Amino acid sequence: MQTFAPFAKPMYVMLKPVGSLCNLDCHYCYYLEKSNLYSEYKNKIMTEQLLEKFVEEYLNSQTQREVMFTWHGGETLMRPISFYKKALEFQKKYANGRQIDNSLQTNGTLLTDEWCIFLKENNFLVGVSTDGGQEFHDEYRRDKSGAPTFHKVIKGINLLKKHGVEYNCLAVVNDFNADYPVDFYNFFKSIDCRFIQFSPIVERISNHASGLKLSLPEEEAELSDMSVSPTQWGKFLCGIFDEWIKEDVGKFYVQFFDSTLANWMGQSPGLCTLAKHCGHAGVMEFNGDVYSCDHYVFPEYKLGNLNTSTLTSMMYSEKQLKFGTDKYDKLPTQCKNCDVLFACHGECPKNRFLTTADGEPGLNYLCKGWKMFYHHVTPYMDFMKKELLNERPPANVMEWARERRKKK
Repeated sequence: MQTFAPFAKPMYVMLKPVGSLCNLDCHYCYYLEKSNLYSEYKNKIMTEQLLEKFVEEYLNSQTQREVMFTWHGGETLMRPISFYKKALEFQKKYANGRQIDNSLQTNGTLLTDEWCIFLKENNFLVGVSTDGGQEFHDEYRRDKSGAPTFHKVIKGINLLKKHGVEYNCLAVVNDFNADYPVDFYNFFKSIDCRFIQFSPIVERISNHASGLKLSLPEEEAELSDMSVSPTQWGKFLCGIFDEWIKEDVGKFYVQFFDSTLANWMGQSPGLCTLAKHCGHAGVMEFNGDVYSCDHYVFPEYKLGNLNTSTLTSMMYSEKQLKFGTDKYDKLPTQCKNCDVLFACHGECPKNRFLTTADGEPGLNYLCKGWKMFYHHVTPYMDFMKKELLNERPPANVMEWARERRKKK
């Protein structure tokens, strides 16, 4: 009988079944250019043979009973339903007593009734990439011909709702929409999206021999115009939090707020960017190449290839373990002495390209914004922590916040 280690840290490897292939051409996409790494490949799609090898190894390398498969892109729906049916067959073949869940990220424009029936029948959690209302979304999220995509995405979301598919939204925060946090948040409420994730755009441009233009944090590079500023980011988070705290706690779930509360409680935040260490979540390309992280698909961070190395040997290699511990170990002194270090842990290493007041490298570009947010929410997080420790619902914070406002 298969036994599992209940407290061992799980290993995640995100799958890219079509690599960077996508039917859209979003201006800020950090992944489209990764096709330059694989120019020698005519067909940038994962074979069934490699898919089966991954499923078998991925399942056999797990230490917990529950296993999550995450399908990402490019655009995942550019592979047919038959590909995912085959994946489910392989999962069943190699499950060996494990509980398997699947999540799939999509831009939503290719969703059909047939897709939604399949996703519902097989309990896929679907993440839809959308940047808010039409004005915000269409600013940067365009198709290959430059046409807007908002209405196609909304049509896809409505199909998910029609068929009862569980979904959430992933919204990119950029230089444009960051100035309208309340309008942005209210859009997601208007479509009754109960689970919302935000991803700030922080990208820098340089030139590599590989053909890549996006840069690593240790390189000299110029910040892209679409990047959100630190002040914008702080005001954005504070603005949405102030709306959420009024009446939405326990009704609408914002990933950053949940992860912040987890850190306040001294628990694992469930979001790698806000955790003390990272490195347990890699990514595998369509050809079997495995990289340290989805944001580190650069030759310098390639761990190997599934055709010649095992997932375990790559994900638990000294190189990958160091990648994970460097998240804390390489923080500058200013960060290690910060009063909110416990809440942000220096955020994502890819954004640490500034120097501190003392000239030490490794300061996060968004530091000012994160501090603004954490200092703003401190009394509310303290209250929710107290409620949880006393086995009361954290949603009690809404009434407390209303009374607090009256006294001001």
